[in-house]
Amino acid sequence: MKSIAFFNHKGGVGKTTLVYHLAAMFSDLGVRVLAVDLDPQANLTAMCVDEEHFLELWPDGDHPDTMLGAVQPIMDGTGDVRLPGVVEVDPRFGLLAGDLGLSAFEGDLAQAWPNVLDRRVNAVRQTTAFARIQRRAAEEWLADLVLIDVGPNLGALNRTALIGAEHVVVPLAPDLFSLQGMRNLGPTLRQWRSEWRDRYVRNQSSGVELPEGEMQPLGYVVLQHAMRLDRPVLAYGRWMDQIPDAYRSELLQTVDEHVSSTVSDRYCLATLKNYRSLMPLAMEARRPMFDLRPADGALGAQQDAVRRCYNDFRDLALRIARALGIEPELTTLMRRHAP
Repeated sequence: MKSIAFFNHKGGVGKTTLVYHLAAMFSDLGVRVLAVDLDPQANLTAMCVDEEHFLELWPDGDHPDTMLGAVQPIMDGTGDVRLPGVVEVDPRFGLLAGDLGLSAFEGDLAQAWPNVLDRRVNAVRQTTAFARIQRRAAEEWLADLVLIDVGPNLGALNRTALIGAEHVVVPLAPDLFSLQGMRNLGPTLRQWRSEWRDRYVRNQSSGVELPEGEMQPLGYVVLQHAMRLDRPVLAYGRWMDQIPDAYRSELLQTVDEHVSSTVSDRYCLATLKNYRSLMPLAMEARRPMFDLRPADGALGAQQDAVRRCYNDFRDLALRIARALGIEPELTTLMRRHAP
């Protein structure tokens, strides 16, 4: 079982949409996938379930079937984590539902981090909570791959989430803010990785299942803005051209090669178009953009966009699968939207 966190502390780049569509595409390719919603905004959960199911997940009182319910015993000091039910989005796509209340766990996690160095077992349980929950759920779901959606910040909640990730994919927009975000992200990941390694070694005899906390950069995905008449093309290209070197220097700490374009950069997993005409239809139909039908309102030229969207996400999923050593069911590749 492999795990990837999608992380950039600059918000608004399309991270959650990327996670949702990748999970759906991996499922379409025969890969059993578990999506974990650790962003307190819970937008991934909102994409995956209808309003009635959403209300069932978030009743008045306790929320036992969300990630908040899973860590509630630790927050209350009454026990260890419990496993929430996996929401079946489709037969190969499962979800651990998010919760707006997850942000209340931030303070506990911040206090626990230094106490892990002192081998305090409850602090170790708190810090490894998300990783242990998702591993048990992945085993129950028989998942080949875990995709983790986290919020756009560098706080203790995300640090705890990233400890459970073998790999990190950075979603980017071609703009100054994403580049600056990457410059902050690289040192933070290295610090978290180093600090967790120390804690991991110190707590081998804790009796708590400890994640490796690898957080290895797998690559980046450029999510294009919708083109506007007031957005100069030259400025857009300027930011695009800076991404390869910035990724190498900040995430990989290598300066041994200069790559002048994302097109030729082996770390660029994909450059995805903005399918702004499809997203409202997809939200209404509660299905991925690449699965929209004429009955959903995707007519004429929009069906061409649906096919292009399918091909884009298929190619991205296959590239990630190859990098992780996952074998999709290749017989499904041309099942829909064949050229």
